[in-house]
This record gives sequence, C-alpha cells and structure tokens, in this order.
Amino acid sequence: MKHIYIILLAAVAVWFSGCAAGPDFQKPEYTGNNQFRFDTIQSASDTIVNLKWWDLFDDPVLDTLIKQALVNNKDVMIAAARIEAARANLGLTKAEQWPSFGYSANAGAGNFGGGQLLNSSASSFNAYPEMYWEIGFWGKYRRMNESARASLLASEYGMRTVQLGLISAVASTYFTLLEYKEKLKVANQTYHSRDSGMAIIKARYDYGIVAEIDYNQSQIQTAISAASIPIYERAVAQTENTLTILLGKQPDKIETGRSLLEQHMPPEIPSGLPSQLLLRRPDVLQAEALYAAQNAKIGVAQAMRWPSLNITGLLGYATNDLLAFNAGGLAWAAAGSLTGPLFQFGKNKRRVEIERHNTEAALLEYQNVTLKAFKEVEDALIAIKTYKDQLAAAKIRNDAAINAQRLSDERYDKGQTSYLEVLESERQSFNAQLAYAQTRKELLNAYIALYKALGGGWLSPEEEQNKK
Repeated sequence: MKHIYIILLAAVAVWFSGCAAGPDFQKPEYTGNNQFRFDTIQSASDTIVNLKWWDLFDDPVLDTLIKQALVNNKDVMIAAARIEAARANLGLTKAEQWPSFGYSANAGAGNFGGGQLLNSSASSFNAYPEMYWEIGFWGKYRRMNESARASLLASEYGMRTVQLGLISAVASTYFTLLEYKEKLKVANQTYHSRDSGMAIIKARYDYGIVAEIDYNQSQIQTAISAASIPIYERAVAQTENTLTILLGKQPDKIETGRSLLEQHMPPEIPSGLPSQLLLRRPDVLQAEALYAAQNAKIGVAQAMRWPSLNITGLLGYATNDLLAFNAGGLAWAAAGSLTGPLFQFGKNKRRVEIERHNTEAALLEYQNVTLKAFKEVEDALIAIKTYKDQLAAAKIRNDAAINAQRLSDERYDKGQTSYLEVLESERQSFNAQLAYAQTRKELLNAYIALYKALGGGWLSPEEEQNKK
C-alpha cells in the first residue's frame, strides 16, 4: 500500500509540474495593410530583398568593407556576447528544474555541547551525499524555461538588428564619402579653372584691355572656389574616420572603388511588395520574442502564489566515535515539505499584476515597432520615387550649366558679352555639379533605407535555403 501512495504522489507531482500557470503565448496577429501606400502595382515577390542587397551596387570595395565591419565592429561583438549570456541563462534555468546533489562531511570531538559541559568527552563523524529538489508545481520552471528561451531568441534577433543597421550604416557612410570626394574633385577643378582664368584676366587688365572690376571679380570667384576645397577635405577626412570606427579600426584613410558618378544604381524595386515582409524584420521578431518572454513571466509569478513541494534526502555513513569507524553504520534520511504563502498583504497578487502590465507594455512595444517599420518603408519608397525625378532634373541642370559656362567663356573671349555673364555661368555650373552629386548620393541612400526597412540581407544561409 505504501508503494501505491508513493507512485500516486509522484504522478500528482509530474501532473502539476506539466500544468503551467499563466496564459499561453499567442502570436500577435498581423493587422496591417496588404500593400504600401506608394507601391501601387500588384505583382512581384520578395526575392530581391532576400539577397545580400549591397551586392546589387556591384562595388567590390563596398563588399569588402561590409565584411570587415561584420567581423570587427564592436557593437556586433557586444551583441554576440549578449547572445552567449542569454544562452547560458537558458542552460541555468533548465538546470533549476532538476534535483541538485551535493555532499557533506564533518567530524568533531570534545566535552562541551548544547551550551553545557559534559561529564565525558564525545566524538562523531559522518559523510554523505545529499539531494534537494523543489518540484515545479504549477509549471513554474516550464514558464521560466519558456521565458529564457524567448529571451535567447530575442538576443539573436537583436544581433541581426545590429548587423542590419551596421551594413546599412557602412553602405550609407561609404556613399557619403564618395559624395564628398566628388565635391572635392569639382571644387579643385573649379579652382584651377578660375585660377587660370584669373591669370588671363590679370594679363588683360595689365594691358588695359579689361577694367579693374573684372580682375577683382575673378579674384573673388577664385577665392570662393579655393575656400571650398578645405571644406570638402575636412568632410572627407571626418567621414573616413566615421567609416573606420564602423569597421572596428582606428581612424585612417579609406581607399574607395569607383567614383560616385560611376556607381551602379540597383535594379528597379519590385512593385507590389507585400507588407507582410515587415514581419520578418529582425527588430520586429525581436520585439515579438521579448513579448513572449515577458508573457511567460506571468506564469512564474502566478506559480509563486501556490504551495511548493521540496524533497530532501541523504544516504551515507555515520559513527559516534571518531576513532572507531567500524562502530558506525549506514545513515539515511528523507523528508518532504510543503510550503506556501498564507497572508502577505497582497504581495504575490501585486507581483502577478506587475508582470501582466509589463506584458501589456511589451505587446504595445511590439505594435509600435511594426508601426515604425511601416513608416520606414513608406518613407523609403517615396524617397526613391521623388529622388529619381529630382536626379533627372539635376542631370539636365548639370549638363546645361556646364555647357553654358563653356559658351560664356567663348563669348567673352570674342568680346560678345560682359564678364558678369561668365561669373554667373561659373557659379551656376559649380552649384549644379555639387547638387547633382548630392542628389545621386541621396538616391543611393534611399535604396539602402528601403532594403534596411524591409529587413533584407540578414538571413543566414540556412534560413535562405529553408525559404526556397
């Protein structure tokens, strides 16, 4: 009969440990629109955004920089360390649901004990392994494991978020560097052109062919172009410093590949991209995992409101005579205790309420992340559309301004116009070339922003294979 009671007790313990307190996690339902506001054609798939999208720019230097950053960047290393910490925490949580074993040994002798002097001396010795086990009633440890597992997943997605942000930052900073190098090139060309022109104007002024004001105006324009050179030299150096920090290195010069104007524009973004693509963004998945981890904590808090069963046991050797080991024998003990809260002024109840409210906040945070994701995609889509139009206009302006400067120089040399027309044409050409370079960089960065917003480029090779 006694064995039947033991079996029943064990069965009840297992049943209670399998029944987890608290609500089971429910994956948030997708409630967004089926397509984006500035993407009106229903057609394509997400194949292009599953690629290593930076390869679409076809710049080997950029590819090399991104690879270096993914290996050496300190933020990535920090994220990797957090993953290992979360993995260790999961292992710790799993271990807590099983019995813990230890050992104990002690020996003693004397004629004093219990606060009194004894009539004769006494000695003792014992050694034994011991076991302690808190059975996970109400699924306490199951919920703890669930929370730890979700936290590990969140840390992995957190690292992917860091990687995606790093890739985008490297690409964007690289194109910004190319922009400043292009502007520095334009500034140098403009300066040398104006300096040569100023020498000609001075010679003409010395011979009395032109007025002094023409010479003064040429001096002014040459000084303006000369002053722009250190501005862009400074911008190039500071951007290189920013890029080397992203690479995890000391600030240094960055060798670039093809120039900004030679950069390939990515292929057209597929129209009709489904907005459900946002659900695969690492930051969205991270927020979902954090919500799941927090939801499991409700069950842990609820389990603490109910009794817990603790089992202890030992089996070993004991003797009352330290010098006569053969006088001892087998020693064993087993005990079980049931402990639980009775009246704690609502402390455990408030603990559950805290976790419920934290879970509500985690769900709202998830929803907020998805809303921001929608905004980022919409912003990138409209940026690409408008920058394309802006770049087309900037190209026309750039070509026309350069040609107008050439014609003005010819007209002035023939005496058909004043030097004021030449000055205005030079100014228009200089500004048009700078504006064209900047607009081209902005369009490239708009593509980067879209790929980042769609969460592309972070899938592992295994995950990419599984999606096929």
